[in-house]
Amino acid sequence: MKLALEGVYKNFGDKEVLKDLSFSVDAGDAMGLLGRNGAGKTTSIRILMDIFKSDKGEVTLDGRPIDRRKLKFGYLPEERGLYAKLKIADQILYFGQLKGMSKAEAMASARALMKRLDAEQYMENKLDTLSKGNQQKIQLLISVINDPDILILDEPFSGLDPVNASLLKELIVDFASRDKIVMFSSHQMPYVEEFCRHVCIINDGKAALDGNIKDIKRTYPRNIIHVSFDEKNYPGDLPFKQADLPYVSGMARKGGELTFTLKSENDKNKLMGFVAEKMSADSFTVVEPTLEEIFVDYAGGQV
Repeated sequence: MKLALEGVYKNFGDKEVLKDLSFSVDAGDAMGLLGRNGAGKTTSIRILMDIFKSDKGEVTLDGRPIDRRKLKFGYLPEERGLYAKLKIADQILYFGQLKGMSKAEAMASARALMKRLDAEQYMENKLDTLSKGNQQKIQLLISVINDPDILILDEPFSGLDPVNASLLKELIVDFASRDKIVMFSSHQMPYVEEFCRHVCIINDGKAALDGNIKDIKRTYPRNIIHVSFDEKNYPGDLPFKQADLPYVSGMARKGGELTFTLKSENDKNKLMGFVAEKMSADSFTVVEPTLEEIFVDYAGGQV
């Protein structure tokens, strides 16, 4: 499956929020939808979910207008929508039935997911007795209880400690591996970079960047080389100086690490051969921009 927004416009009064926005996401490939606050991410998600209607453009599935009656959606909103004073089991049954499940189906799915998310002990608790992170897990569970075809997550890692974040990552990877469409919006770039192959950065209602993360990174200069080595082997001066490398414009050492800036990225192999001949190195790495640095370039400001 391929889900796409094609040429979408959306105004609220005199404010133009989306301006000819297009992007797509393939089944089996988790996509990060990124942008500064107010860029249009949430409006895009709500148009995908048919909460808002676009003024122009359309949502398609495999090139045809989407028929949401034939698909199961899962949606985790940034603003949580559960009931603080109700038992979790009752809320699960309620939301499961809203999604077209029987009570038995909802409960069976919930118990399996509760076990997977290490939350079985909370079934009879009221929501407001749980920590923020465990409340987030319950909200996530309800979002996926009907095993949706399309899963949209808005800031899913909010409030999660590293252990619970790992459980969530496993769940997202599992959905993608089963040829589901997975899309999420987050400002936590390390999580996006860890397991998304595809990102779309929205800026001022338009797709400023849309593509494979690795391909995007390769469009940046590749002239900074990082070399690591055992510092104990070279407690003093190194067996060469920058002056020995006429194709290097900068060289810096920090402990057991060296960073070289090449005048031309075409000299990477020449540098690696020279260093390997002069000293024992553990690794050579081309330094690439982080997703956060790319975001700043294309979103027009800090995360």
